[in-house]
Amino acid sequence: MYRSEQLLFDNGKPVPIIIRNYSTDDFDDLIEIQAECFPPPFPSELWWNKKQLTNHVTLFPEGALCIEIDGKVVSSLTGVCVHFDPAHPEHTWAEATDHGYITNHDPNGNTLYIVDISVRPAFRSLGLGKIMMQSMYHVIIEKGLDRLLGGGRMPGYYKHANNMTANEYIDAVVRGELHDPVISFLLRCGRLPLTVVENYLDDEESLNYGVLMEWKNPFKGI
Repeated sequence: MYRSEQLLFDNGKPVPIIIRNYSTDDFDDLIEIQAECFPPPFPSELWWNKKQLTNHVTLFPEGALCIEIDGKVVSSLTGVCVHFDPAHPEHTWAEATDHGYITNHDPNGNTLYIVDISVRPAFRSLGLGKIMMQSMYHVIIEKGLDRLLGGGRMPGYYKHANNMTANEYIDAVVRGELHDPVISFLLRCGRLPLTVVENYLDDEESLNYGVLMEWKNPFKGI
């Protein structure tokens, strides 16, 4: 199981954090985080439910990470193992994660697929998302997987859809000509775009597009 203690600095003040696997004791906090990250009009029935969370900690506990500050869970990152064929990358978020229930978890899969990442808004200035992503890279190396993969929303795309395609938008973000809140964050985490997928998820801002973003295990030589 994963546990790491670190110090962050908030305006020069040290902040002790614990990165660890989440458990059943954390379920209420995890649902609360979802509520903070996705407030109304986002439908509450799409927040994590306890059946989904039970599957996360039962089917693939190594892929269930959180960060704790002062005894409070402030962020989470969830993954599932799947078999991914780069020659056939098309899929939806629902297909890759079984709608977040991860009953498709494959212990013999070659890829750790990111199901969700959530950080309480009050703690987003600390860079917790990047720390959790790097912690998941440790899991990939320890398990000998080929890659970390996941579909990123591109919420800035709707502002540019009239004058560029989804692929052109991503190229502009990679070149630094445009900033996208999600894709730019994933680039800073070391992930690179693999392909743009149509109808990846219902997302008005992204016009239902998603971008598969990959981090390759540097020890695998793939």
